[in-house]
This record gives sequence, structure tokens and C-alpha cells, in this order.
Amino acid sequence: MSRLANRPFARMNGCGNAIIVLDLRGADIAVTPDEARAIARAPGLAYDQLMALYDSGAAGVTAAMKIFNNDGSLSAACGNGTRCVAYMLMRDTPLRELALKSDAGVLACTRDGELRFTVDMGTPRLHWWEIPLREAARDTACVRLHGEDLPPAFREFAAVNMGNPHAVFFVADAGAVDLAIWGARLEADSLFPEKANISFAQAVARDRVILRVWERGAGATLACGTAACATLVSGVRKNLTDRKAVISLPGGDLGVEWRATDDHVLMSGPVELEFEGRFDPAIFDREKL
Repeated sequence: MSRLANRPFARMNGCGNAIIVLDLRGADIAVTPDEARAIARAPGLAYDQLMALYDSGAAGVTAAMKIFNNDGSLSAACGNGTRCVAYMLMRDTPLRELALKSDAGVLACTRDGELRFTVDMGTPRLHWWEIPLREAARDTACVRLHGEDLPPAFREFAAVNMGNPHAVFFVADAGAVDLAIWGARLEADSLFPEKANISFAQAVARDRVILRVWERGAGATLACGTAACATLVSGVRKNLTDRKAVISLPGGDLGVEWRATDDHVLMSGPVELEFEGRFDPAIFDREKL
């Protein structure tokens, strides 16, 4: 029997990004990839990311996060999920700020309203080996892809690591891109040794970008916070956007700023608590865990 059986959880979303928050602080329980996949397949519990919380072991840090994609793989960062975690830890308290530890570093979270939060996502990594890319690139704002089957619009992208690798393609019409075909194809391109989150961005103004995202390990999503951050950084580097813009995703709008004073990327947006419950033991029995 899985030790996650009957454990409490919260089903949330951040701008449509489906999130499960699982608080395991004080418990000696490690979520396995099999368990993460089993939860994602359970009726009504499908998620994009599962945020498992553990004791941080560090002064001033409320919790450490282990982030799972719905295929059981790990992600170092999830901006929308981090906002959901911040809500769960700050609700019913007077707290307005807290810090959370992720594999991408410690993230500062600020409560802007009852259901709106800002996360300091830190500084973007822009060197080709930090993203990482399999081949050296002189300018990661303009990286070439080679493939005879690629349309011209998909042969150049901007590469950014925001805790996970991102490839941002600026296109004339983001809504016209077939995510199921091109997201899956580009995610697994040989240039990305760890695969990559694939974004199709349409800069409609200096302060607004329409964005659709195929997340590595999760597929097409209504929103992706790290992709929104990567897109704003890429837009600035390509002189398509200002340092502060609204990133419009299918699930709603995120406010993103690439702060000039310290190069930190700040992401603001809403969260929603959909329901809370406990994991049915049968979820894990069916997967023969």
C-alpha cells in the first residue's frame, strides 16, 4: 500500500495550469514517479504539475518543493504551482511574504491580494551550456534548428533556462500553431539533451504577448509560468517587448517583469482552489504500487 493513501491534497490551478499541492512536511515520505503518474491518471485529479512539500531545513524558508510533471518526471521550477503553494501556506494567516525552496533555488513569494501572488523567479540563465543545448550557440536569442521538415517560422528560436529549459519561437499567429504536432516534435529535438519546454509567442505590442505552450513532460497546458518568464526575457533580448509586459495564455494573463536593477524575473498572477480531498487508496492499488 502506498504511504500516500488517504493523505490530504489540494487541487488548484494557477491561470489554468492544473496543480496538485501535497503537503508532506513532517512526514518521512518520498513521492515516487510511479505514484505521481498514478495520481495524474486518477479520475478528477489530472494535473500538469504536482507540488510535493517537504521540510526545508533552512532558516527563513517555509518549505522545500519537489515538482513532478504528469509523466512522473521532475521539474526544477513551476511558477504557477509556486503561487498555488504560497496560497495554501499563507491562507488563514497574516503572512504577506514567504520563501520556498525549489531545485532552481529559493523563491520569494509575495501576496498581492486574496488570490493573487508574485513570485521572484530569479535570474534567467542564457549561456548555451546552462540551458542546456547540445551544440554551442554564440547568441542564444537567435538559435538555429536544422530539419528539412521544419517550416521557416520554426527554424529559429530564443533559448532560456528559467529553472528548466525553454525554447521560444516568435510567430505571426500563435493560435494557428498545431501544438500537438509541433510541440511534441520540437520538445524532443536532438539539440535539447534534457528536452525543452516549447513556446509559440506572438508579440502584439511592446507590453503584450500572446503565448501558447507545450510543457516538457506535461504536454499542452493552459498556462506555464516559467514559459511566460522565458518569453518576456526572449522578447526583451530580441527587442520585441519592453521589460514589463502582460503574457496572455489560454488560461488567462500573467504579469511578468525582467527587472533591470538586478536581472530578476518577477511573475504575478491569480490562483484558484478547486477542491481538497484525500487520496483514495485504490488509485495506487490499480497501478500495483
